[in-house]
Amino acid sequence: MKASPKRLTHVDAAGRPRMVDVGAKRATARRAVAEARVRFPAEVAATLRREGMRGKKGPVIDTAIVAGTMAAKRTHELIPFCHPLAIERCDISAEFDGPSELVIRCEVAIAHKTGVEMEALTGAGVAALTVYDMCKALSHEIVIAEVRLLEKSGGKRTVRKGRVVR
Repeated sequence: MKASPKRLTHVDAAGRPRMVDVGAKRATARRAVAEARVRFPAEVAATLRREGMRGKKGPVIDTAIVAGTMAAKRTHELIPFCHPLAIERCDISAEFDGPSELVIRCEVAIAHKTGVEMEALTGAGVAALTVYDMCKALSHEIVIAEVRLLEKSGGKRTVRKGRVVR
């Protein structure tokens, strides 16, 4: 038996954009984890570490966590076909991976008919943008890189380490 070809879910049969109808789906536990990496010039990373991740605008990581959480909750206002969701959990963490690269992870969970990968990606991305904003007085050579989905579960597909496993 031949598998049906993959198609974009946000496009109807006539090629017009649409929101996916989740009305007939059943609610299941959904979870997604995304990350964003912020690369600092070495001297900026050293300054931030020495200052306890505080800049002129205040506590960098704490502010990024608040911003990322707010963004995850408002993803439907930013991405046109995302469903408004009452997110049940949003955890954001940030830690250095090496001397000058900050890894921001956002984990979002809900029991619903649709997944939360866009919310996790948005949370991680906005947290990274907030770090940039908080630190740009030190350098404009800060790079936000590799905003990506790491894990997703609870829907048709399961993703682990960025790859579909089911």
